[in-house]
Amino acid sequence: MRLPRPVRYYSLRFKRLQGSNHSLALGAAIGSAVGATPTLPLHNILILAFTLLFRVNPLAGIITANIVSNPLTFAPQYFLAWKIGNFFLPGRLTWEKIQSILTMVRTEGIMVSLDGIRQLGFDAILVMLTGGLVLAIPAGLLTYILVYRFFAKIRQKRREKHLLNRIEQ
Repeated sequence: MRLPRPVRYYSLRFKRLQGSNHSLALGAAIGSAVGATPTLPLHNILILAFTLLFRVNPLAGIITANIVSNPLTFAPQYFLAWKIGNFFLPGRLTWEKIQSILTMVRTEGIMVSLDGIRQLGFDAILVMLTGGLVLAIPAGLLTYILVYRFFAKIRQKRREKHLLNRIEQ
């Protein structure tokens, strides 16, 4: 089975990124961790800030964040962030509160329900960010390990290929 063209394109771009294994792996880990948090409009800004702060590869972070956080993963990520955040901060953002806001949006329209959404504001942000940060830590650690090994293996294959080419000449 052949992968769709955009998947092949981004995987090839990812493989061809320049930098040390550590720089690429840490950039990807930052992208994965930020991508796991419910800070969607700020993902790229946060990734650029953190990667520049730690002097690691920002493109690895942005590509990884797009893999981790995309339209197929938004709903499960936000649901898990809410559940985990609600576990650590119980009662701040219950399903009943969310359901009442959704009902208000359906019946009265978005403009009227903005006031209800604003009232949820701080509690919703606190619960979602807590859950997102709990998701981000293992996602970042796992990504660092996997990407470091990935680039180490690619570089090892390149070295072996160059050695074989020298022997044949």
